[in-house]
Amino acid sequence: MPCSPHTPSVVIMLRALEIFRVMQLWCLRLGIQVFVCALCDLHARELGRDTPNWRLRNTCPACLYKLEGEPKLTLPMLATQDGNNSLKRFERRQRELFLPTGSTIPGASKERLDNRVVPGDFFLLREYVEEFAKVTVDVLMRGFEEGAEEDEGMGCDERWENMKEDVTAQAWGMYDETGIFPALCRHGFVLVVVDMVKSGELAKYGLAVIHHLIENLGEIAMGIDVGCQTGKMVKAHPRLSQLACDNNFKCLVGSFHGLCHGRLCQVSNLAMYVPGMGLEDCKGCESYFSKSNALASTTRYSSVFHRHQAITTYMQHADTCDAYQGLTVVIGNKYRRALKLKAGLPALQEAIRSLHVESRDVFDTWLAREKEYLCTLTKEPLEETLEMEYYQKLVNLREHDASVRCKGLLHPSCPPPHEAYAEAAKQTHRLEMQRRHTVEVAVKSLAAVQDLEVKLDITMCWVPGCEEWDRAAKLVGNRCYQRTLDQLQGLVVARLFELMTVNMSGTGYKLWKRIAKALQVRSKAVKSALERYNAAASAMTPVKPQLSWDEVVGYAFLAEFDLLCEGREDICTEPWALPARRDAMDQHFKIVCAEEELEQLNLEILQLVTFMVDEESFLVYHETRLCQEGLGGLALQVAHYRMEHMRFNAVHIERLTKLSKEDGFTASIIPSVSVSTERCVPMRDADMGVPSAAHAGVPAPNTVEEEEEDGEEDGDAIDAFENIVRIAHNVEANVG
Repeated sequence: MPCSPHTPSVVIMLRALEIFRVMQLWCLRLGIQVFVCALCDLHARELGRDTPNWRLRNTCPACLYKLEGEPKLTLPMLATQDGNNSLKRFERRQRELFLPTGSTIPGASKERLDNRVVPGDFFLLREYVEEFAKVTVDVLMRGFEEGAEEDEGMGCDERWENMKEDVTAQAWGMYDETGIFPALCRHGFVLVVVDMVKSGELAKYGLAVIHHLIENLGEIAMGIDVGCQTGKMVKAHPRLSQLACDNNFKCLVGSFHGLCHGRLCQVSNLAMYVPGMGLEDCKGCESYFSKSNALASTTRYSSVFHRHQAITTYMQHADTCDAYQGLTVVIGNKYRRALKLKAGLPALQEAIRSLHVESRDVFDTWLAREKEYLCTLTKEPLEETLEMEYYQKLVNLREHDASVRCKGLLHPSCPPPHEAYAEAAKQTHRLEMQRRHTVEVAVKSLAAVQDLEVKLDITMCWVPGCEEWDRAAKLVGNRCYQRTLDQLQGLVVARLFELMTVNMSGTGYKLWKRIAKALQVRSKAVKSALERYNAAASAMTPVKPQLSWDEVVGYAFLAEFDLLCEGREDICTEPWALPARRDAMDQHFKIVCAEEELEQLNLEILQLVTFMVDEESFLVYHETRLCQEGLGGLALQVAHYRMEHMRFNAVHIERLTKLSKEDGFTASIIPSVSVSTERCVPMRDADMGVPSAAHAGVPAPNTVEEEEEDGEEDGDAIDAFENIVRIAHNVEANVG
């Protein structure tokens, strides 16, 4: 029976409907949704795929289909997560209530109780997510100790609105679910998703997703807009910290938003500087949202169940017909991009020779020195701070001692007249109280001085005129100027580095606009820092040079910023600050990422090819087995499942075969052996007949005849892959 009168896409067997009708007569509480779920479970059980979180552990064959003897990658699994507020849902409520004060509150909920649950494991339960809301962000950040000094001053949590709980906790009272918070693998498959409930992107959503993925997938790296701060929260979370440490979990900052972070954060967390990241930008959620946002019009006023049903159905369809269908397109584009970047190695080697750089290993040292320098701008040196504090305490102590000895604090030596005695007594008591307070302050100052002498190991107290006293006095006088200078340096350094990226060839328009917007915000900070610097410079003796806004915005390179020579360290001559050497350093890290990407893609290609062969053989085997056991209905469902999920395999083989003919291709497209025995079947034919890189590495064709031969070879490869199904079917039929 068709499910729609016109152009039906789904039909239901009358026998299945009759079974449901008879069962419902005997069990009146049996609903059609429960019956459909039972059919789904029955089909999955026949294939052995009814275990908890089976879909999650087998979502992406290129990421999760592990092989025997595969190389160990630094980051074996890359994923990304982000929030989206398009798929909101209105909560049905009564009219708002007016309070005597004039304000209003939302009316009572009119939502109908619906306990139905959509089958599948896409959504995490609200109760599970709420377990991670017991510890607030403030508590987690206060409890974070590891690396606190190094990370102090980055300011990313202040710059990003979705790191502020008081902002993200606010939401329109008319909505119940205010959006979704999904996690995707680097190929666009949905791993898991949670509902954002009456709030923005709170920390609990990301922490719940991270905990669930680590528990089920093990070692994983997660790209997040604010990965620098999320990583701190994971390390401080009582439930997540040990689990993340045991599985080498790492938080990353995506390339798209990475340049909006502080430079100190970039050199620590930006994708280009993290070993094992390859060319992954960790921004797959944005392209996914551009398609899923179309669901908003149909889910805005639906029930909780039907909203989940629509979103789950779309995600299942997107994984099968979008992500899996375009999997080899994504892999091919990544491979060609990596080869293009790696082709710049001769130019880099020539630049290294012209710049008299010893080797490429020096670039890693330069990056470490840049990070060390940026760390010095975030806070004053500890020894200088203690010396200045000791000097200031000595000055305060001398002032308090002078105040104690001041004659004005002593009571008058001549007794007052009788008529003014009461007023004089009050004045004397007031002077004695002031003297007592001054003595107490002096005693405290003396204790502070003695404590600092112990910390600084000072055996002789400093006095005016000694070398230490004069040096500390100069430091204190220069302190305000130095602080304003450090702040201005940090902002200008970050601005110059980001301007280099804006003007770099190959920077996409969207990334360029994002960086330009961040620079506009940072320009306001530079203006404020410039005003503070000029005020401090004018108070110095001698007066320090003033700077104008036009001079600052006109600087193109660090070498032109003469003001930097006035800082604690002169970085104008540092190799990592010189334009030509910095360009070479950036090119080095891009080539390193390209080499890592090729290593990752070579493994993903082999995993995908092995998965296609194993899955096809597995489904054909069970389809034949069910037919022989007289379960034709289930066999038909398995055949439909195989047709739906395996229909793109021929296209994948064609794309991979063409990719294998390109110069620089080093992967193998001959199936390997999976670690899991789940898809092992009797008498499985393991030889796919597809050429490996060694046999397929033919030079690019230059004539029409060679192109025709390549087309015939591609067709032979596709035919070989399709024939494996027939071979397996015939073997199993003969065995049966």
